[in-house]
Amino acid sequence: MTEPSGETAPEAPEDVEPTEDVREETGPAETEAAGGTGEASERPAEETGETSEKPAREAEEASGKPVEETEEAGETSGKPAEGAGEASEQPAGDADASGLSEAQAELAAQRELRARIEARKAGKDGPVAAGAKLSGTAADLLAAVRAVEGGAAKGSAFYEAAEPVPGPPAPGPAPVAAPRPPAPDPTTVPAPGTTAAVREVLARGGAPEALAGQVAAALGEGAATALADDPWQLLAVAGVRPEQADGFARALLGPDCGPGDPRRTVALTVWLLERAALRGDTALEAGAVRAGLAAHSVPDPDGAIETAVSEGAVLLFQEEPEAPEETTEGDAEAEEPGQSGENGEGGEGGEEPPALLGLDRYALAEESLAEGLARLVRTATADTWEGSELERAAGAHGLVLHTGGEAARAEPVALAPAARERGLRALVAVHSDEGRRALGAPGTEAVTVAALLSGAAGPGRDEDGAFALDLLVVLDAPQLDVETAAILVESLPDGCRLVLSGDPEVLGAPGAGRVFADALAARVCPRIASRVPDPGPLGELVSGIGAGELNQVEAPGKEIVIVPVRDAGEAVHRTVQLVADSVPRAFGVPPERTQVVTVGHGGSAGTRALNAALKQRLNPGPGRFGGYDPGDRVAYAPVPGRTVTGTVLSADAEGLLLRCGDEEVLVPKERVESALRHGWALTAHQAAGTRWPAVVAVLPGDAAGGLSRSWVYTAFGRAERHLSVVHGVDQALPRAVAEGVAPERTTRLRPLLEALLAASEE
Repeated sequence: MTEPSGETAPEAPEDVEPTEDVREETGPAETEAAGGTGEASERPAEETGETSEKPAREAEEASGKPVEETEEAGETSGKPAEGAGEASEQPAGDADASGLSEAQAELAAQRELRARIEARKAGKDGPVAAGAKLSGTAADLLAAVRAVEGGAAKGSAFYEAAEPVPGPPAPGPAPVAAPRPPAPDPTTVPAPGTTAAVREVLARGGAPEALAGQVAAALGEGAATALADDPWQLLAVAGVRPEQADGFARALLGPDCGPGDPRRTVALTVWLLERAALRGDTALEAGAVRAGLAAHSVPDPDGAIETAVSEGAVLLFQEEPEAPEETTEGDAEAEEPGQSGENGEGGEGGEEPPALLGLDRYALAEESLAEGLARLVRTATADTWEGSELERAAGAHGLVLHTGGEAARAEPVALAPAARERGLRALVAVHSDEGRRALGAPGTEAVTVAALLSGAAGPGRDEDGAFALDLLVVLDAPQLDVETAAILVESLPDGCRLVLSGDPEVLGAPGAGRVFADALAARVCPRIASRVPDPGPLGELVSGIGAGELNQVEAPGKEIVIVPVRDAGEAVHRTVQLVADSVPRAFGVPPERTQVVTVGHGGSAGTRALNAALKQRLNPGPGRFGGYDPGDRVAYAPVPGRTVTGTVLSADAEGLLLRCGDEEVLVPKERVESALRHGWALTAHQAAGTRWPAVVAVLPGDAAGGLSRSWVYTAFGRAERHLSVVHGVDQALPRAVAEGVAPERTTRLRPLLEALLAASEE
């Protein structure tokens, strides 16, 4: 790799105050509730042990509602974090206020779809998903959990800002009884009287009255009464920490509350599981939850867990021990990297798996997804297709997994036209609009997963809510979170073939779950590994990173350039210089087609500092429209878990008008602060699933703790023609590539798939 020469330094950018971020976010600074401003605790250390179920107690009404899931799982400037809304960057999922925006259409379609799907499933014989027969308070909690649609300022686990949360379900007839009720409309505005009553309760407890709208939306019509009776329900608002809820409770209840109050322990148990979901976990070992409760001064963690389970606030799972597998030598050789390991599902040598705790929304989504995938496997009619290995596998099976790098995408893309020649209805779905446009294959009809689910693109649905498809090819499959994947699979008709394709080395989904990795590890369907290498020096570099080696790659055309820096200030300075001068001059790539990727939002060289400096150089202005000016590059989160990039066109009384790809999108003014941020610099989770002609990867010294092999692989792999690495982490980079494996997420999909498909074969 070579270093650039002859670059002139521009004026140093304006200093930006560093802000520590531990997870990705797209929201504003964290709102402080009354009662303390202490930082949230780190992820509790796991410990072994089981929790036994005791006789149920009577549930306390409206107790322990969960914090909303963040939009994207975030990257860490201190320690690596996988996914939940690069889940980092996550605003709440309010839909655009004017007209039916894509986000509104998507959510509305999902509600209608779930109702139809569950009505259809109710008439079929089969196993009942856990939680399907809940009643009373537990059933109310299930509806409440579904009402909490998404999350915190999708960034840090130490949220900088409380984000707006979805409102309660609109009044009307009860939905069709089913394991997964339809999601409520997040655009529902609480009644003014409800908000006013909540504001009064907040004032009595010394909490910021600005939280009134979010509390009313999270807790529903009786929010004021519920909050007065159980002040810890304040934790249902994104960004509120236990220390703040404790202070609020003391102000309202006085000496009547203590650290062992059942209302507090239930709310904290749910809060810990919601925080785990931000990291991508769909469940937690009971030992980890006990440790987390103890860290928040709960005197009897075991009793707290039992109370939360008996009240239906959380679910307890005890997975069956895994039978020892008879592996042949050939199977061992075929085992792919990252597919072994227990993933928190059990011990080795026949040990009993640890008890797991989870929330209804993720448990039901995983069970629904497992059933849906098993249904596709069982109902597909085997056929003999001539062609490539992938084509033959798709003809013979209902579910096929395909792995490979960027160049390998051509293989699954070619399946669609081949299937149409056989008279089948076929479609390709991708993660982003940029990814869709990048395909460019003649005859390839590609849509985004979001547009497909919302009905904005793709085939229509039949009366049962199923797509009119015989084959669906999904690219960028590692970006599927468990809830999105469950809705997608449930939308496919019996007999439809599903091909999931992606690179297992990239960072995981921004939401909870590890769908693609779990499906690969389950070994219940054909897994086709592409042999097509990524070309050129960039392909060689990224392939080596995937194998754990940071190789010195010959780059005669300066496809790869290393820019050493001594500190974060110089890193920002050199990044601006590269984007504004060096890359356009040397490679003809304009600044708007060069993407900066960094480790996190906070810190002296995070996205905030870099975006401030890049705006000052590339599009200076007063930020007269909520901090934005026409021409600003932005990252917009229309719904939790998804980020699109665009450019500000104009602004009016309604909000900001953006150009996102080929479409114009209006961001309502009330959502600008929570759903929008400048987008010259992104995190790797935000950038996953999209590529640019040129990428500048920024690695300042304080980013060393946030590096992992998957982060480096993802960030470096976003470049098509040129990669500049602003390098200030010394030996931390090769060490991260060689040893920095991101922690696995705790999920239940793998054993569910194995159990369902093993049962179907007997």
